Amino acid sequence: MAIVEPLLMSITRITTLKEEAVLSNATGFFLERDSSLFLITNRHVFMDEPTGHAPDACSLEIHTAADNLAEAVPVRFPLYQDGTALWRESTDAAGLIDIVALPIDRQALPPTAVFESFTPADIVVDPGTIEVGTALLITGFPLGFYDTLHHLPVARQATVASAFGLRFQGKGYFMTDARTHRGTSGAPVVTHAVDRADGRKWSLLGVHAARLDMSTRDLTQDEALGLNCAWYADALLVLTDPPPTPTPVQAPPANTQPAPSKPGKPKGSRSFFGIKTTAR
Repeated sequence: MAIVEPLLMSITRITTLKEEAVLSNATGFFLERDSSLFLITNRHVFMDEPTGHAPDACSLEIHTAADNLAEAVPVRFPLYQDGTALWRESTDAAGLIDIVALPIDRQALPPTAVFESFTPADIVVDPGTIEVGTALLITGFPLGFYDTLHHLPVARQATVASAFGLRFQGKGYFMTDARTHRGTSGAPVVTHAVDRADGRKWSLLGVHAARLDMSTRDLTQDEALGLNCAWYADALLVLTDPPPTPTPVQAPPANTQPAPSKPGKPKGSRSFFGIKTTAR
């Protein structure tokens, strides 16, 4: 295979579908834990109650030839089975976290599938190692833009813009300073790893979710803030914690807006930068 950053090969373009209709495009990435493989993205990519966005499947673009990245195929994965969501979501003290983990059946992938994955060892769990102003990359598919020949995402430079390890305004995310666009939802937020014993180059800090702005901003005088929220990546340790313990999320009826999912009985928890986080 041509020399390509493993980071780029761990990221995939997501197309959400309702039956055969295309609804949206977004970003996702693979995370492998033990023998299990997951697609990680934002919850609002799979369900967004305020806008009525409720796809029933997603399509991932998968490379199929190690020596020719121009070869890739779309692979469709259902989001529901018997009316119950297949993805895992979680809550913390402030409510739903905007990250989901969709278990991926390796048998559903092409036999020659070529991709890389993050692992739990890549996730930053010590906030003291990250300073404000730390250089980051947010890599994905802004406005659906990417290398259409080699089916690879593009990277945008960013920096940590708030105190890493603190929950910004009480939410489970921190701020980044970067130019981002629609389509980047679900992108991994990474920084260069330092002195990793395993030699891996990138550490995973968070999952990009949304741009933030001020509702009081004067559109004629003030530029957009250029700030974004990234959910802390250690929530992935809850979402992928075996054995699987998801709370059922019912599929919305056809042609209607989905009802908010209801909290289930807690199944397991882990420290999330000092806040109790419960898998659902």
